[in-house]
Amino acid sequence: MRGSSLCAVAALAFAVPLAVAAPVSAEQGETDHREARPYDAQRAAFADVASALARAAISRKRVILVMGANWCHDSRGLAGWFATPRFADMLERRYEIVYVDVGHPQEGEGRNIDIAQRFGIEEISGTPTVLILSPEGTLLNAETAPTWRNAASRTGDEIFDYFASFE
Repeated sequence: MRGSSLCAVAALAFAVPLAVAAPVSAEQGETDHREARPYDAQRAAFADVASALARAAISRKRVILVMGANWCHDSRGLAGWFATPRFADMLERRYEIVYVDVGHPQEGEGRNIDIAQRFGIEEISGTPTVLILSPEGTLLNAETAPTWRNAASRTGDEIFDYFASFE
């Protein structure tokens, strides 16, 4: 029975398409990367998160939940960095990445906030809010998760080093 349960989890993990690091569309930014627009309000965010966690449990990778929106310059900027070859190579080896559209939580029009709450982040006060989860789903960066609202003004090296530091 245990073997069939693991197979069922594995099948679910690969059956649900995931919002990936590649941009849906991009525009040239004022830095040395492009902005990306990977946030999709129509996606089944809970299913995307469950799928990423199931894959992480098998692959032993960590999970990055980027809770942002396409209207947000910093959300687009971070996604743009993630789509560069340097980042994509490192991130693909270490992480499952999920982009979760949160709407406009600062204006009381948020969505998917319950996903952040599931991992101990009670509110989204700025976008993006970036959660790093262990393969078991434990939040690893509670103190720094809400600090990414200035992502577009951070250097590529600073961002790269932050995500590379989670072994």
